[in-house]
Amino acid sequence: MQVNRRSFLMGSAGAAAGLAFGAGSAIPAFAEDAQLRAMWWGSNDRAKRTLDVAKLYQSKTPGVTIVGESLSGDGYWTKLATQMAGRSIADIFQLEPGTISDYSKRGACMPLDEFVPSTLQVDSFGADMLKLTTIDGKLYGVGLGLNSFSMFFDTVEFEKAGIPVPTPDLTWDEYAKLAVELAKSSGKSGGPYAARYAYVFDAWLRQRGKSLFARESVGLGFTADDAREWFDYWEKLRKAGGTVAADVQTLDQNTIDTNALGLGKSVIGMAYSNQMIGYQLIIKNKLGITMLPREKKGGPSGHYYRPALIWSVGATTKNGEAAAKFIDFFVNDIEAGKILGVERGVPMSPTVREAILPQLNPTEQETVKYVNLLKDQVGEYPPPVPMGATQFDQRVLRPICDELAFERVSPADAATRLIEEGKATIKG
Repeated sequence: MQVNRRSFLMGSAGAAAGLAFGAGSAIPAFAEDAQLRAMWWGSNDRAKRTLDVAKLYQSKTPGVTIVGESLSGDGYWTKLATQMAGRSIADIFQLEPGTISDYSKRGACMPLDEFVPSTLQVDSFGADMLKLTTIDGKLYGVGLGLNSFSMFFDTVEFEKAGIPVPTPDLTWDEYAKLAVELAKSSGKSGGPYAARYAYVFDAWLRQRGKSLFARESVGLGFTADDAREWFDYWEKLRKAGGTVAADVQTLDQNTIDTNALGLGKSVIGMAYSNQMIGYQLIIKNKLGITMLPREKKGGPSGHYYRPALIWSVGATTKNGEAAAKFIDFFVNDIEAGKILGVERGVPMSPTVREAILPQLNPTEQETVKYVNLLKDQVGEYPPPVPMGATQFDQRVLRPICDELAFERVSPADAATRLIEEGKATIKG
């Protein structure tokens, strides 16, 4: 099946395969012909894996039809906002750590506590793993795998340049020199203009004892001076030739096929560890993976384990238990786990994790090794992000960084705006 890069709708071919698209009807849980709408974002590979699991579920659960939709980039959030306004949220939809708090507090998610453990058997994940998707004392989602921030790099370009590949103790100063050298040797940019990546900024702040959002109160966890230092770093590196140009970076919608590395414009990319599989599928040269740079050797890494992605149940669903049953299958069924691999992160279920290890290809094995590497490097998981965090990322940080990269604003003015607009956006 061919899946469009931006979105897809399965028509007659999908229906013949046991999946269909269309408006979901209000059907009580476990009705004879229950139809569940599922929505997610991601690569073509993710779409195929997800659909294959849905087909498997349907073969084992007669009378249930999964209606799936995959969207790319900002289109996903636009669609979700439209569904929320129309009170027609997908029965099952994808979130991640930076958005689950926001959307659960906005009323998009159904609390799942009533389904644990009768329908959702997630005790084996461990209490700490459930905390990652628990907001204000209620469980609003189920993590689909563990991951963390990471840095990918084209090993062939490093070899051509005669430069040793980056190691976990690489500092930001060393990274800057490395990126400039790579740009000179490869004919590409060294790496991204990562000022606009909220998760990289958060790691950078955590290395300095701060954080993107305040830990004990509502608001930002950094000052204008911190932001100015961050912006200064990336502007100096951009002007030295170590990052992609502004017009390339603004194409990035936080998806694999719009990232500078995915577009073939840079040697290095910064993303989440589970995405290595998707990147390797579209990049010919072998990729390597390591941690983000840190402030100083031996200092805090800024990393923490996180649920790579999350399934939540729409607050407007009439099929809550049926949706929870599908999620349970998705995270606990061994056959489903073998289809999914580690594309959405290392499985939370120890049983599934053990079952899939022998079948993993070299790239998938690298992501598991990376998650294991972090064991002694990760810090405490931060509190759930506040309401407004998604808007802060998409409508404050990214636009300001784009203006900065186009030299329409100075680092100092950009920092002042980030604080002012950020405070107005974060609601608690």
